Amino acid sequence: MEAIIEEERKERLSRRHGEDEALLIGTGGYVSPDPHLWEDVLTAVVIRRPVLLKGPTGSGKTKLADSISAFFAQPAHQVNCSVDLDAEALLGYKTIIQKEGRTEIEFIDGPVIRAMKNGHLLYIDEINMAKPETLPILHSVLDYRRMLTNPFTGEVIRAHPDFGVIAAINEGYVGTVPMNEALKNRFIAFKVPYLGMQETRDLLESEFPDAPSVLIETMLDISEDLREQVRNGLLEDEAASIRSLIDATELALHIGPERAIRYAVAEKLEDRGERQLVMDLACTRIR
Repeated sequence: MEAIIEEERKERLSRRHGEDEALLIGTGGYVSPDPHLWEDVLTAVVIRRPVLLKGPTGSGKTKLADSISAFFAQPAHQVNCSVDLDAEALLGYKTIIQKEGRTEIEFIDGPVIRAMKNGHLLYIDEINMAKPETLPILHSVLDYRRMLTNPFTGEVIRAHPDFGVIAAINEGYVGTVPMNEALKNRFIAFKVPYLGMQETRDLLESEFPDAPSVLIETMLDISEDLREQVRNGLLEDEAASIRSLIDATELALHIGPERAIRYAVAEKLEDRGERQLVMDLACTRIR
């Protein structure tokens, strides 16, 4: 691993966080399908560039962000984007409080400002689900200035040196819109593909060390069949989600693989024909 990453990690690990902050530190566990992806993303974080993770649903983007938080033992605040996301959800809001018998207006910092002030990570999930007019408020946060003038209070906030931004994007999905070019240009973008079969095997064996080998093999076979049908355009990407595979494997330890696949994979698909295809594929593999 690059010396710059190890030096930065040592520095960040030396920081002490409060009890509440420690709850925001990730647990790790991401397995990279590319020999360079993990180090390259860490390098971008270390040189303080905003990171954009691009990939299909369930490919591990959130797990990757969580693992960066764990690697640096650095709390991470998450923003889940939607069409309802507004400036208050990002920056915070004013509220009325009682203090020493007086009524006062206090501003409660939101996730962006808390992360900036405290040197935490900010994870923006499904950033292209937000309305394009909402996110330009972050432009000065994401470029070389790393600062923000709070429109609600006038306070000028300059980011702590350890502050970092990681965003995730699902391209081409219903409800998403193309990212504004001015916003996209502020990120370094990384493609996050699905895991290869060997990485998937390693992940399942790590997650479920006591699982029968025949179950692991069955779930891997089903996963490969689902991926093939996704590549053929017969199933949606989410059918081959690593997250769903892990959920199905855990369920299968208790209720059997057929019902587990039905609940963790098939029933999440909208199309009736796709649900039936998933179950047909599963049944051919289940012994």
